[in-house]
Amino acid sequence: MDGYILNIVHRRSIWPKIPKPDLAEQVVIENGLNTLRARDLAKQANCSVGAIYNVFKDMNGLALQVNGRTFLRLGAAVAASTVNMETDPPSKRLIALSLAYLNFASENFNAWSALFDIEMTAGPEVPEWYMNALGDLFRHINTPVREIFPDLSRKDSELMTRGLFSSVHGIVLLGLQRRISGVPVDEMTRMITLILSNLSKNQKT
Repeated sequence: MDGYILNIVHRRSIWPKIPKPDLAEQVVIENGLNTLRARDLAKQANCSVGAIYNVFKDMNGLALQVNGRTFLRLGAAVAASTVNMETDPPSKRLIALSLAYLNFASENFNAWSALFDIEMTAGPEVPEWYMNALGDLFRHINTPVREIFPDLSRKDSELMTRGLFSSVHGIVLLGLQRRISGVPVDEMTRMITLILSNLSKNQKT
């Protein structure tokens, strides 16, 4: 992601006084994506609103860059969860990945929520690096899935991976947003563990 927000902004000297971490990212982390406004950012960064739009087509473009950073942090957290677990059963690794996702979401709620709050559908306007970051997340999940279900075709394995991600994501989303159908945070770990540990009754461990 060499075209990343800090590199672009500092290279063009549009926001020369922005301290690290990047201002836009801090706004999202502290207050959520819906508070990311060009006029407010321009005022804090001592630049014009037009200067921001010289770099980004719209605020969605800026939000994508912020989300890209979040994807990197999320991917690192998920990957770290299975370090030294190579010989553990795949269901155990899948649980570790899922709980790492839950922990990241609960500890970084605003930034995590922004990943899914942004108005975007898959298509040519989505940067390749953004789709690659999402693909990396799915690949972490797909490895144990293929071990649990070795007879699935590649396409079905990918569908199972996305289905499991959607299931865990739904549990996390409903719980953290305190929806009526969700469960308290302290019960989400148990719920995720119950579902994934029973994913394959015939799995050899």
